[in-house]
Amino acid sequence: MALAPVIAATGCAVRTAAPAAATRPLPVPPLAAPVVGADGVRRFTLRAQQGGTEMVRGTRTPTWGYSGDVLGPTLRARRGERVAVTVTNALPEATSVHWHGMHVPARFDGGPHQMIAPGATWSPEWTIQQPAATLWYHPHPHGATEKHVQRGLSGFFLIDDEDTDALDLPHDYGVDDIPLVVQDRRFTAGGALDESDPTDVGLLGDTIVTNGIAGAHFTVTTQRVRLRVLNGSSGRLYRLALADGRGFDLIGTDGGLLPEPVRLTDIQLSPGERAEIVVTMSPGKNVTVRSLPITERAGIDRAREFGFDDAFDILVLRAAETLRPAPALPATLIPLLPLVAPDSAPNRSFDLQWFMINNRRMDMNRIDMTIPLGATEVWTVRNKDNWPHNFHVHDVRFQIVAVDGNPPPPALSGWKDTVYTEPYRTYTLAMRFTDHADPTFPYMYHCHLLHHEDQGMMGQFLVLAPGQQPAPMDMSAMGHG
Repeated sequence: MALAPVIAATGCAVRTAAPAAATRPLPVPPLAAPVVGADGVRRFTLRAQQGGTEMVRGTRTPTWGYSGDVLGPTLRARRGERVAVTVTNALPEATSVHWHGMHVPARFDGGPHQMIAPGATWSPEWTIQQPAATLWYHPHPHGATEKHVQRGLSGFFLIDDEDTDALDLPHDYGVDDIPLVVQDRRFTAGGALDESDPTDVGLLGDTIVTNGIAGAHFTVTTQRVRLRVLNGSSGRLYRLALADGRGFDLIGTDGGLLPEPVRLTDIQLSPGERAEIVVTMSPGKNVTVRSLPITERAGIDRAREFGFDDAFDILVLRAAETLRPAPALPATLIPLLPLVAPDSAPNRSFDLQWFMINNRRMDMNRIDMTIPLGATEVWTVRNKDNWPHNFHVHDVRFQIVAVDGNPPPPALSGWKDTVYTEPYRTYTLAMRFTDHADPTFPYMYHCHLLHHEDQGMMGQFLVLAPGQQPAPMDMSAMGHG
């Protein structure tokens, strides 16, 4: 079938592949092969390196990857396990590896304070102390995060636990449990990644790559398939749906499974957000996962420039003629106990505007706030801009208590670590700071549109135990060379 033109944010014709054009089998990121020693520590190895990838068939594009040409292997561990990761930087410039969504000591968070010099190695180690969830890892160098991610550096980190083991959900990795990182890219005439001329939301691309390639399809052999979808783009929002209009079941968001499946016909993801959805297939029938134009755009003054009018095909699911039967989804999943009462007063407020939070840009040597270890806090976040923004907090999961004083919609009713903030609406978030205190190394909070983050739309905080005082900031001692 012919390719359907759609007008892109750049004013160019975006060609979205019709189902017959999805001729390339979806690459599923390999599971990393850890070594578990006598001490029980699960040890992984990653190497940030240069490579080349046929993102578009027939054209080899220079890319970066972890232990490969592009993206990285899926790391997998269980709640309660001790994990260690040896990261070697074989790139020509310094980078870092942030464990997005991970409850981790600040000195191992992998933010801009844990830079790895070319040729150097970083060796974080921590205990998994959170429920099962779909997390990811990516670079976080201050001022260069967008380009490092654009070049291909990102990967999944899956956490398992006994509670989710007991649920009858699709769980066979690469068969009925599939990680999908959805990203947009733009290419030069020679096939290189085009990193020029970002819009105010960053580098919007006119080509969708799913798990590193354009035009992907996946052959489904089971009645139900679980898609762990990550918006790995730097600035683009996606409103994901099935092209034939059928519904799907949302079972999890950033921080883990929901209390019960939520039936939807579409779900919106901003950069950094994840959704676990289950699609029911029919033998021999194909369905396309598609991104539709963004309809919630009140307060956005340049919706087309920000990509809100664009539509893309993401992935074609091709059902085999015979499908392995699957049980019905459980009616209940993982209970969620509220952290605070719905009418709890906020401890802090954050205004998002331009490239600032609370009228300040990021300063690597400034601590914006300190939080007592063990505190449960309520934050209000408001996008006062006419641009799209979102809000991500390191180390913690949060519950969305309210949106403009009202209960959140079902898709936002579970644990989150990143939330899209529509202009002029107030998001009330509750979170708890446990286990890890450090007077020296901070955590970040920021807009996860990576261009905004790079421009300084970020702040940092310390979690302090009783009696601790912030240590003087000394950036010269915080790299790994």
